[in-house]
Parts: sequence; structure tokens; C-alpha cells
Amino acid sequence: MILPPPGHKSAPSPKHKRRCGAKPTLFDPDPLSQHYASRLEGGYDCVDRIVLNAYFLLAQSPGGFRSWWRLLYGSDKDLDNAHLMRMAGRFSRRLRAWANKNDIPVIDCNRGERKHDVAEQYLPSDGDQFGVFCVIVGRAPFPVWDVRRFGERGIDIRRKKAQPHVNHYSFHILDPEWGWLTIKLCGHPPFTAQIMLNGHEYVARRARKKKIGFTKEGNCFTETSNAAGLAQVADTLRSDNAIGRLKQVCECWIYSACLCFALDLDEQQRTGFRYAYSVYQAEYSRNLVFTDGRVMDQVFQGLIDRTRAPLNIRTVKTIFGIKQRRRRYNKKEPVRFEVVVERPEYDLTVFKVHCGRLTLKIYTKGERVLRIEVIAHNTVDLRCGRQLHWFPEIVARLVAILDRFLEVLHSVDVTWIDDGTLDHLPQPSQIGRTRVGGVDINKPRMRAVMEAVIGLSPSPQGFGIAALAARVGEITGLPYQSRQAAYDLKKLRGKGLVRKIEHTRCWEATAVGLKTMAGLVVLREKVMKPLLAGIVGQPGPKPKECGVLESHYQVIRCEMHSLFQTLKIAV
Repeated sequence: MILPPPGHKSAPSPKHKRRCGAKPTLFDPDPLSQHYASRLEGGYDCVDRIVLNAYFLLAQSPGGFRSWWRLLYGSDKDLDNAHLMRMAGRFSRRLRAWANKNDIPVIDCNRGERKHDVAEQYLPSDGDQFGVFCVIVGRAPFPVWDVRRFGERGIDIRRKKAQPHVNHYSFHILDPEWGWLTIKLCGHPPFTAQIMLNGHEYVARRARKKKIGFTKEGNCFTETSNAAGLAQVADTLRSDNAIGRLKQVCECWIYSACLCFALDLDEQQRTGFRYAYSVYQAEYSRNLVFTDGRVMDQVFQGLIDRTRAPLNIRTVKTIFGIKQRRRRYNKKEPVRFEVVVERPEYDLTVFKVHCGRLTLKIYTKGERVLRIEVIAHNTVDLRCGRQLHWFPEIVARLVAILDRFLEVLHSVDVTWIDDGTLDHLPQPSQIGRTRVGGVDINKPRMRAVMEAVIGLSPSPQGFGIAALAARVGEITGLPYQSRQAAYDLKKLRGKGLVRKIEHTRCWEATAVGLKTMAGLVVLREKVMKPLLAGIVGQPGPKPKECGVLESHYQVIRCEMHSLFQTLKIAV
């Protein structure tokens, strides 16, 4: 039995729609999408996982917590650790009694157990039922209040240094607009909570209302009858009206379905207990739908092979499936309102870059979807505010990080060298009134600096001189100081290969600079050295199976040998 809370109103009011009805815009194609546009059927951007922190602002300080306790009980003479524990126990007893009465399962999970998978077993099949369908209880560390009394009226309130493990109650809820959402609430006062939402679930339900046909595998739309309409629906989570929608779904459930077991509605109103919300985690994804699944696999695997070494990606995880992707897609098949649970049927390769508490990922979904995803594990690293009203700015920062990552990926993947580059680079350059030396790629130190800049380029917030010095020292194995890195960066800046990020001490490579540096590295390491080594030295035994590169090398070596003989170059 699923019980929605009394007075449930999840859909936005018509007045709210008129006030916030801004027309969404489609995303601008990035260089990587433009490069493979002929092989794409479409694509869409979507805000994926959203995690909000809910907290009672007054009770976050010792004095405020004491004031709230006085509003609740009239005085603070009973404010001690024993009464705080009794309040947590009362929360548990009320919740379990209500769940037992209404046939709602309450499951106590052990440490390390995936609570989402446990709750999935109780997910109702009827899509028209809404409300709490399961409660998962788990223990996790939390900085609860520690109250010490001394004298007649002396009191000392502070957070416990050693965070004890306390019960957290995860309310799994079905909402008409957002689908499956989770509210995890701490049973100890002041009852801090986390709200976990899924943007793809929201888009799926909105698309179903607009009569847009789609097929959804796992957490991704693999087919749709109206790609532009689906992209516009997904884009609503980037607009300003997303703030109201997020706050509305939180206010709808957190008071009447979760907090009511600790404080009834009268106690909430009497003490002015109202939650404030901040964005803790956010995910944003760009999904490219290819016309051919096998072509997508070839494009993705080639992209990994060409960019893994320059970007210093140490590990690439591959999960092997049991099926091959289809060569052709039958467009005559009707597109339905369908949600399919994803199974490991196809090979899954994850290309992941960690930049502190920011993660960039590329992987395939279903048969024909290539997903590029940016994850902010803690939005404080975005440096734009964390309160809920900053949500559009947070999404905008994630979009900028994603676009920058795709620009870097495309620049390293498809290199470009001007015909005058080799002559222009060694020449001195001018920065203001300072004359700096040129860039000589024949020097190992300069080549190591270029490789280090390419490897640090995916960092969303740029890289510092110390990080560059450490990376160059790692590549060369020789001492390399920060002052040397600063001088080498100045030489690259004089050639327009790098630039300084405004209002920071960080640097980033330009798009043209990345193409040029990656092209020079590839030209020297992948063309000149192997050819010269094969012409001058004695070739080894011919392998039984030759790849595409080996075939090209063999043909070019024979031609270069004849060219050297004509030019009278001794080999």
C-alpha cells in the first residue's frame, strides 16, 4: 500500500507556469559533435543526478539550537544528551509504527549494502501510485550535538569531534513529476536531510505528458520520435524555473512524509522549522545518438586510443558484454513509451578523468548512444555559491566544463599543424616589453613541457605552475623547478599556445595551441622516429597479423628508403 502525504500537490501551478515559462534553447554543438555530425542521428543535454542538502539554518549554531529548543519546549532545562537521544528514539518508534500500520517495509541495511538496489525490489509496478513505498535504515557518521551541563544554568553545546554512527532513514518516494526520489533524513536533531533526484526521470515523465515517444534504457533515452521536442523538455532543467520545481518537490514531501515523525505539523509551525536548501552534487550529460551502433563503437575506441596517452589516462575500464551492436537500425519500428532496465549486453568502456572532486566521463549507453558526463561531487569546487537559487549558475558552470573537455578531446584527437609552424616556433617572441626565447621541439625539456601541458589540459579550472613542474619532472625524471616552468610557460604564451585564465594564477592551453602541440608530438613520436628507426635499423620479423598502422609504416618505409637513395642520404 502506497500512501501519498495529505494535500499532495507536486505539479506546478498555472500561475507559476505563466511566470516562469521561458522558452528553452538547444545546446550549441561542440567541436567533437560537429566533427562526427554526419554519423549522428541527434542528441540532447540533460541534468542528470541532483543531490540537495536540506538544513534548518537556525539550529546550525549552538546559540540558535538552544533558542529553537526553547521555542519547542518553553525552556532549556531539559536540553541534554539524554533528551536528544530520546527524541531520536521517538522518531524511530513513530516511523516504524506508521509503517507497520500501512504495510510500508522498513529495512535495516548493513554497512556496504547498496540501499538503492534493496529499495528497487519494492518498487511498485503500477505507475499511478505515488508516495512512500519503502524506508531503508542505515548507519553513517554525522556531527551530532554534544550538550554538557555544569552548575545551575551553565551549558556548553558543541559538535562532537569524533562523529558517531547514527541512524539515517532513506524515504523512497514516487512523485508524479519526478518519479523515484529519495530523501535521506538523520534521526537526530536538527534533522538534516539530503534529497536525491533524477533528471532523466523528470524528463521522461514530462515527455510522456507531451506525447513524445521514446525508448529509455537504464538512465538514457536511446530512441525518440521527436528529438527536438525531447531536447527542449530536457533543457527546462537548465532554466530559472528549475529552482521553483526543485523547491516545490522538496517542500511537498519533506515535511509531511519525513519530518512529521520527529515534529508534528503544530511543532513545526510553532518553532518556525523551515528547511533551507543547497546543491551538494550535480551531474550533467551530453548524449550523442549515432545512426549506427558499430560505427559508434569504432569512433569511441579510436578516440580512446588516440587521446589516452597524450591526456595521461592511466586506466580505462572495460566491461565485456554478450552481444554485438547492430549494424543498422530499423527506423520503421514504432517508438513507444518504454522504460527498460539496462543489462550488460554490450561492451561498456568507461573513459574517466578525475580533477579533484570533479569527474569527466565518456562511455556508451545501449546500442547507439555515446554519453559525455561531468560530475561535481561537491559543488563548492565550482566557486559560484551552493544555495538553491544558484542552481542555474551551477548548471552553466558544468556546461562550460563539459564544452571545454570536448574541445580539448577534439583538439588532441584531430591535430593540425600550419605549414609555417616549424619555422615560426624556434624564433624569439615578444610579450609586452619582454623578449622571450622561441620553442625548440628538438630539446627534450621543451617536448616534456608540451606533453605536460597536453596532459593537464582537461582540468576544468586550468593548471598552476607547480602542477606543471611536477608533471614535467615525472616525465623527464630530472629535477625541474617552478621558476623553469614559469619561463617555459612564458615561451609557450609568446607563441599563443597557452593563455592565463583571467583573475586567477592558472593557465590553460588554447584550442589552436592544443592542436599544434599534439600534432608536433605525434609527428615526431609516431612518424619521424618509427620511420627513421625502421630505415636505419634492421627490421624485425614480420608479424602474422598486421594492423592498419603497421601496413602504413611498411609502405612508407619502402618509399622512404627509395627516396633516401635518390637524395644520396646514407642509411
